[in-house]
Amino acid sequence: MAMVVQHQHHKDLSNNNNNSITKHQLDNGKYVRYTTEQVEALERVYAECPKPSSLRRQQLIRECPILSNIEPKQIKVWFQNRRCREKQRKESSRLQTVNKKLSAMNKLLMEENDRLQKQVSQLVGENGFMRQQLHTGSVATDASCDSVINTPQHSLRDANNPAGLLSIAEETLAEFLSKATGTAVDWVQMPGMKPGPDSVGIFAISQSCSGVAARACGLVSLEPTKIIEILKDRPSWFRDCRNLEVFTMFPSGNGGTIELVYTQTFAPTTLAPARDFWTLRYTTSLENGSLVVCERSLSGSGAGPNRAPTMQFVRGEMLPSGYLIRPSDGGGSIIHIVDHLNLEAWSVPEVLRPLYESSKVVAQKMTIAALRYLRQIAQELSGDVVYGLGRQPVVLRTLSQRLCRGFNDAINGFSDDGWSLMNCDDVEDVILSVNSSKKLYNLMNPSSSISYLGGVLCAKASMMFQNVPPALLIRFLREHRSEWADFNVDAYSAASFKADPYSYPGMQPSRFTGSQIIMPLGPTIEHEEMLEVVRIEGHALGQDDPFTSRDIHLLQLCNGIDENAVGACSELVFAPIDETFPDDAPLVPSGFRIIPLDPKPNAMVTTHRTLDLTSSLDVTPETNLGSSDVSMCQTTRSVLIIAFQFPFENNLADSVATMARQYVRSVINSVQRVAMAISPSGLSPCVGPKPSPESPEALTLAQWICQSYMYHVGADLLSSASIVGDSLLKDLWQHQDAILCCSLKSSPVFIFANQAGLDMLETTLVSLQDITLDKMFDDSGRKALVPEFAKIMQQGYTHLPGGICMSTMGRHISYEHAFAWKVLAADESTVHCLAFSFINWSFM
Repeated sequence: MAMVVQHQHHKDLSNNNNNSITKHQLDNGKYVRYTTEQVEALERVYAECPKPSSLRRQQLIRECPILSNIEPKQIKVWFQNRRCREKQRKESSRLQTVNKKLSAMNKLLMEENDRLQKQVSQLVGENGFMRQQLHTGSVATDASCDSVINTPQHSLRDANNPAGLLSIAEETLAEFLSKATGTAVDWVQMPGMKPGPDSVGIFAISQSCSGVAARACGLVSLEPTKIIEILKDRPSWFRDCRNLEVFTMFPSGNGGTIELVYTQTFAPTTLAPARDFWTLRYTTSLENGSLVVCERSLSGSGAGPNRAPTMQFVRGEMLPSGYLIRPSDGGGSIIHIVDHLNLEAWSVPEVLRPLYESSKVVAQKMTIAALRYLRQIAQELSGDVVYGLGRQPVVLRTLSQRLCRGFNDAINGFSDDGWSLMNCDDVEDVILSVNSSKKLYNLMNPSSSISYLGGVLCAKASMMFQNVPPALLIRFLREHRSEWADFNVDAYSAASFKADPYSYPGMQPSRFTGSQIIMPLGPTIEHEEMLEVVRIEGHALGQDDPFTSRDIHLLQLCNGIDENAVGACSELVFAPIDETFPDDAPLVPSGFRIIPLDPKPNAMVTTHRTLDLTSSLDVTPETNLGSSDVSMCQTTRSVLIIAFQFPFENNLADSVATMARQYVRSVINSVQRVAMAISPSGLSPCVGPKPSPESPEALTLAQWICQSYMYHVGADLLSSASIVGDSLLKDLWQHQDAILCCSLKSSPVFIFANQAGLDMLETTLVSLQDITLDKMFDDSGRKALVPEFAKIMQQGYTHLPGGICMSTMGRHISYEHAFAWKVLAADESTVHCLAFSFINWSFM
């Protein structure tokens, strides 16, 4: 009988709940049968709240007469089993998706293995030939890579007739395929990009060939035609693409199309001119059903349109490149990408040539970016992506593109966009350029007397760094804005777009606390880029309009903060916005870009991890010697580009120019101080890739939290009281309840939170220290919390009933109940801080 009951119970758990009668087993072995109407009523409640409280279950029985004969305990069991079935269904779907992806990746790896075997055979043959030549004494003097197909130069007359263009197109197709799936280029695996089930794809870079080249292959959950449409729209995913224009398009006669394309790209720095390309693009299909888009430059430096001054662009060469897409057996498409360029490194200063001679840079900026963008679009179309503040994915992508494009416009300052240099000489460290044709209409405040602004002024500067990790410096600038920014300058720029009565001129004076709250909008699926809104708190100094908000809001884009990424630049770009933040808000971006140049590995440096990055600014070498450890880092040079834009009225242009020059110089000094502090060879050592609680201070605090909980409450906070050391810190960090610690001040500030606490507040470990306890509750919640502090100080702890609090993004959070207790230091007499544990919390 027991076996029958157990079999029936497992059968019930796996039911899909679509039958008219559902069975559930209670502890006493009896079964409860539900009618179709009862199941439908329970399903409606489950869709709204999968885990109802006991009060909600009792209310359900009272409101639904058809459930009046069901006990609350039976209802509880039904919801438990329903959640179990839902979890099993999701896990089954996830495993099927992973299995399809692994099968496709396995097929790609097999194809890559076949290609490598062909390459080995070719190299063995070449080696034998060289041995024979050496034996006969006739050594070949050609040092070029024989494995690369030499790109023939095509005369301009070939581009003047369709037959000549078709011949070039077919040659381009053959050479591209030999690179994508053959052995035409000696490919080596991209450092730090090992293939696996969670990787974007398989990436390789060229070795010993003309120009710089990168290759990628991966699985994308999109149809081939959709992929072709996205990739041909290069400005949508290639952030350095300024303009792409198709001048001629005609059918090729075999179902394909031939296009003559003119492309302009931005220069990444202020120290070198931009690049443009005049190319032939060929789109066709193969006999096996694969789609191909291949492209190559047409010869002649003067070929194609020449609409921009020659001093602003250098003609680059695109060797046969393109995309090969074929349908995958498990759904989606398998794509091969090849980017092969000659960026004419001779035309840039010698210090920047590694940037133009690096295949890793091409891989990160073009090849990997294309594949990541396709995966991002696929995930958005599947509906699995959740974004903040109710924004649609296409809106967020557009905002990110506008920030990047506006920042690139400021750095390059093209004359055909209206930019011109202001009076300056060669000794100026800050370059000032003005764009008077860029009339910014004040959409936020159309009734203002300054509906139109006079234009935009840009202050730019470049500086070199030695041994400064770009990702770490950008993270610091993002998380500690008060260390380098002047909030009054931010307020000046923000006033141009605010719908407040104190827009400049005549701005009312404000006081800024330096507290910033970062509200994420939507990271990309690989988390290599984050779009967020930053709110900087401000308060009026005068008596006029004391209730008017003085907060500054910035739309901010941060990328390249992964120190393990090879060849990637790091950026922090931001633009002032109004707090209403419409989708078509005008943006005037400013920011930082740090580009690594020539890494020199195997340099021994001293490193030290610290939880508070700002503490490194006040640390002397002697204070680190006792807690340092030796590790292997890379000695690198990097170039930092700073570009800040300032809207102005015509009568204030000179004043704004003086202010901009002084401000950028102040920012440079601050950044140099920060860079010296975080440099491994500077006054303070480098820190790890992410803010981490794994420090001696965090371990000590974790011990005090658990010991104080046992002392006051008389129970173990964690599952086992015997856990000590790193295991204790790990268990506390991964605890399912949100655990928060705040300081004992007139305005308590959070100093620690475990992962659940950070998730509940929707913040980061570093930004946590800018959040005060009162921001978690509304007025009624704060009033209810005041008398509880007296209980905590008298008896050491208190129990808080269930209630509602708020995250930093303004989302309401419900919790079943909470505990608050004093955290005692090692002497058990000094109160270090207050700790809170919110149990069974969830977003409403």
